[in-house]
Amino acid sequence: MVREHDLHNNLKHLASKNDTWRSYIGLGYYNCFVPPPILRSCLENPGWYTQYTPYQPEISQGRLECLLNFQTMVCDLTGLDVANASLLDEATAGAEAVGLCYRFNKKKKFYVDKNLHPQTIALIETRGRTLGPDGEGLEIIVTEKENFDLSNKDVSGIIIQYPDTYGSIVDYTELTERAHHAKALVACATDLLALTMLRPPGEFGADIAFGNSQRFGVPLGYGGPHAGFFAIRNIGNLQRSLPGRLIGVTRDNMGNSCYRLALQTREQHIRKDKATSNICTAQALLANLAALFSVYHGPHGLKNIATRVHNATLILAEGIKRAGHEIQKEHFFDTLKVKCVNGSADEIMKKAAAHKINLRKLDNDHVGVSMDETVTEKDLDDLLSVFGCKDTSDSLANSELSETPGSSILLSDHKRRSNYLEHAVFNTHHSETQIMRYMKRLENKDLSLVHSMIPLGSCTMKLNAASELQPITWPEFANIHPFAPTEQAEGYLELIKELEHDLCEITGFDAISFQPNSGAQGEYAGLLAIKAYHDSRGESHRKVCLVPKSAHGTNPASAQMAGFKIVFVEIGKHGEINMDHLREEVEKHKDNLGAIMITYPSTNGVFDEGIRDVLALIHENGGQVYLDGANMNAQVGLCRPGDYGADVSHLNLHKTFSIPHGGGGPGVGPIGVKKHLIPFLPSHPIVHPMGTDDATSLGTVSAAPYGSPGILPISYAYIKMMGAKGLTHASKVAILNANYMAARLKDHYPIRFLGKNGYCAHEFILDVKIFKKTADIEAIDIAKRLMDYGFHAPTMSWPVPSSLMVEPTECEDKAELDRFCKSLIRIRQEIADIEQGRMDATDNPLKNAPHTQLVLTTEKWNKPYTRKQAVYPAPWIDHTNKFWPTISRVDDKYGDQHLMCSCPPIESYEE
Repeated sequence: MVREHDLHNNLKHLASKNDTWRSYIGLGYYNCFVPPPILRSCLENPGWYTQYTPYQPEISQGRLECLLNFQTMVCDLTGLDVANASLLDEATAGAEAVGLCYRFNKKKKFYVDKNLHPQTIALIETRGRTLGPDGEGLEIIVTEKENFDLSNKDVSGIIIQYPDTYGSIVDYTELTERAHHAKALVACATDLLALTMLRPPGEFGADIAFGNSQRFGVPLGYGGPHAGFFAIRNIGNLQRSLPGRLIGVTRDNMGNSCYRLALQTREQHIRKDKATSNICTAQALLANLAALFSVYHGPHGLKNIATRVHNATLILAEGIKRAGHEIQKEHFFDTLKVKCVNGSADEIMKKAAAHKINLRKLDNDHVGVSMDETVTEKDLDDLLSVFGCKDTSDSLANSELSETPGSSILLSDHKRRSNYLEHAVFNTHHSETQIMRYMKRLENKDLSLVHSMIPLGSCTMKLNAASELQPITWPEFANIHPFAPTEQAEGYLELIKELEHDLCEITGFDAISFQPNSGAQGEYAGLLAIKAYHDSRGESHRKVCLVPKSAHGTNPASAQMAGFKIVFVEIGKHGEINMDHLREEVEKHKDNLGAIMITYPSTNGVFDEGIRDVLALIHENGGQVYLDGANMNAQVGLCRPGDYGADVSHLNLHKTFSIPHGGGGPGVGPIGVKKHLIPFLPSHPIVHPMGTDDATSLGTVSAAPYGSPGILPISYAYIKMMGAKGLTHASKVAILNANYMAARLKDHYPIRFLGKNGYCAHEFILDVKIFKKTADIEAIDIAKRLMDYGFHAPTMSWPVPSSLMVEPTECEDKAELDRFCKSLIRIRQEIADIEQGRMDATDNPLKNAPHTQLVLTTEKWNKPYTRKQAVYPAPWIDHTNKFWPTISRVDDKYGDQHLMCSCPPIESYEE
């Protein structure tokens, strides 16, 4: 156990081993400025980073509005119709584009321009191997765009990059017309900052645009977390196949416009293996940072940033030419491909290193250099010196630049002529006073851990200690490019090695890969490792994956995406795996059994007593065991998955190991494996992750080699400060708290599953279906009424219909547990009043919840209960501590029937 002060000294020592050179590597990652008011009031503010995914819109209007701003920004800049509320990174967004194209037209051939970023190509190739019917894979063809053969109309889609990985800007109009004639979709990787100056993809016919929003005010963080973006043209109901979350506009029961998550029936918890993706964690906090960056700067500010970047690139290009080198393209935005005079790429790299500058070496003759908003006059002078130019940036800026090659895109046909970001929110908050007040106004609309416990089962909304989060914004951690030479990231690599050691000790595994940057991504990676293992043994036919109905909700979607055939296994009366049904399915599929995906303790909130027998049965029949680590909060220090038979497991660092949820992300989902699976861990085409083997690797699953290392200091700090005893104690208290609450509530609500000894694990399920029959009250009514008591609802109607799943975590004190229990007990009394006729069956506090200030202040109160009953339903709630939902109950049906996902903000923001 390490004290906070000593922990920070240790981390400062590690940070000092990172060498923050000036990086002009590009490849989708850029230095940027994080505006201090956004850094302080959003990224470092628990009112933003401790929020939950906005499934309860009445108490989530702030982050929903901000995410709608993100969607609007993406739609405007790409020239497309609908955008989602962020993905994990650019490369995974590219892979999702391939999946979307395949779902749209079911053709197995797909073309990828070889001038995409290498990490995007690698991830598309990995994902493509298991897409298609029965996981057979797609035919991914990586070649020059001139070689795309569309004549047979057998192509699902094509992917291009604009500007491409070498910075080149070309007109794709003719290519998109050919693709559309062949009934193929066109996906375009692009750069949001460049699109403030460049003709957007939607205007030359692209159907999909995707990329990374990192350079909109999000630190490099050695590769993440950053929010990927994804936008589509509204054709053929394509939006209903869109991966990820989608923010839409609807109305509440008073007719007021409001926001919500739209089309949730697409998502994995509902559609399981038929879902549009397995996405659970998106980069919501990082999308909010990017959205606020665009709100703060507005269209003119963004254009000014882009112009400065482009002008710096023009000056550099001119100097490079004057030094005798050759610029390898006619038009560019921020990236130059330089053919070095006399083939001296190594010499240029050596000179750059002498100035502590990172460039991108392309081959023996060529280097790449990418500009960003942080570049100063001195930076330009140093770069000019590296390339042997005798002129200064100032003299070049004041001279007449050559017209070609490298003339300004503002003088070319590529110039953007359409307007963007005309909505009021992007044209109002440009002073620090305004943006500060706007962010506070949004924050005040949302319930987070700063207000009360968030008792969501399976989501582990635990404390994210300030001392753990403090180091992530230190420059030595924040400003490292993911593809910088590894000797510049010694501090990061030492931290990663040490964290791997600790997590292996905690879990009983032999190695950890940190590349998966979400829990569902970890599931997918773990299953691919299992698949690669079977393939290496000549058993590629092992494609059946057993999934007990007590497993975590993303499991079926991940198994389907990894190319497995899903077979569900029933559960018993105590919520445990039905061993008879399991044996029956194992016997039926033993020759083709690939894996089982099991959650322990299960999502039903119980420890399966026969867990060792289950896992032994799978191994005896040739299968591998994937253990979902979503519920590690009940295991740490008590049992180790690697000891009781698991072959691979992901760990939700954003749950058990204290990384904040951030309103729906960031997440980290590393996988731990036993020794026989180590050769198959994820690799990377640019930076070789420690301990991996490119020859046998499952492939690439995230854009950066270590996923989102920028937030790994949080889990590192959590483990070090807790120590072995503290971690064990935390697990015990988490289980104790859940059982205490279950005991308090069992006389008021039926508990759906308990172990044979009458206890639950770290979460439990309240079965409320009986109230539909006795009082016409459903789980959603209880959930909304809890808002009047100042609480977020437990997980609603999952994994069991008509239920509430409660997880208190170890972080709440007894007073808070009691306050929540008393609130549920009082709600049960309100249900009893309906059952016994003391309260109206249709016009009551539960059916009308939540009650807003607008409802309270209505001139005429016509409810059969008092205003005080409505908004101050318990003695511990008064005017000094009341949390007010800002909208009444939303109309989900209206929102799906009238889909609006990019629109002006609802309120007027004029001061």
